[in-house]
Formats: sequence, C-alpha cells, structure tokens
Amino acid sequence: MSDSEKPARYARTANGLIASLVVTVLAVTAFVVFRAVTRDNPEIEPEAVDYLETVELVQDAGLEVAYPPTLPEGWKATNVAFTPGDRPAFGLSILTDAGTFVGVRQEDEGLDDLLATYVDEDAAEEDPVDFDSPIATAWESYSDEGGDLAYATELGEDTLLVYGSASEADLRLLLESLTTDPLG
Repeated sequence: MSDSEKPARYARTANGLIASLVVTVLAVTAFVVFRAVTRDNPEIEPEAVDYLETVELVQDAGLEVAYPPTLPEGWKATNVAFTPGDRPAFGLSILTDAGTFVGVRQEDEGLDDLLATYVDEDAAEEDPVDFDSPIATAWESYSDEGGDLAYATELGEDTLLVYGSASEADLRLLLESLTTDPLG
C-alpha cells in the first residue's frame, strides 16, 4: 500500500478532547435552558370530591362524625378519607377560595400525636378560644413557626382537630359550621 492509499488521520490531542467535551456540555446546557424557558408548565387544579357521600356512609355505620354541611363559596373539598375498624378515623382536606389549606381530622388518637402528624412536632400551645360551634364552645389552640394554626376538642372518645395554613378567620368559619347532624 502506498502512502497515497493510506487513510488520512487527524492529530488526536488532549486539548482537542477537552475542547470537544466543552462544546458538548455547552450544547446540552443550551438545550436544557431553551426547554425550561419555552415549556408550558400547566397549573394542576385539584378536583373537588363529594365528601358528604363518605360522611353519610360513616353515619350509616353508626359512627358520629364532625363535618361541614356546606362549604363557603369558592372552597372545595379535595380529599376525604375514612378508616374503619376498632379505631375509626375521618379526615377531610379543603382548599379555601384563597388557595390555603384547611384540614379536619377526627380519630381516637392522642392530641400530641395528631399535632405532631398534621401540624408540627413542636406546635406551641396558645390560649384556649371559644367558638360558636355546635360541636364544642371551648377549643384548645395551637400554632407552629410556619404560621399554621390548629384547634382541638374532644368529640366523644375522639380527638377532633381543625388545622391548616388558612387564616384564623377561615378556620373559624369552617370550625363554627361543623356539625354531627345525620344526613338524609
């Protein structure tokens, strides 16, 4: 094979390798930035759930449960949960018209455990408050460093906790609407 028939070779150097790696990284970075700027991130709006259906099932099972018979305009229940058994538990998650959270939790569990689970392990006890509620007039009050509030009372053998990031006025509005009246 003559010299003119040998395949051409380019010079391979460490600088050439580094340059090609830099170009590749810059191209990938430019693509990622382009996708981040031009991508539409859809806002996911949680769907409303019919919590009253679950309340009726719980009541049909012979259990007393605290619930709001209606929600204020613009509020929506986003999750309802019921755990049957020897120690039944009921939970309701609600978004206010301002997009803040309100939760209702009723179960045969100690208040400290509920506060640690749903509010904060270091929830600070505040002064008790009185509400115009058919459930109870005197409620224990708690807060955390993040601005969440919680109100608790006893309902039979259960602890009832109303909590969330919503304003005190919104929590009061929901709390004062709670009832145990049978549906239907």
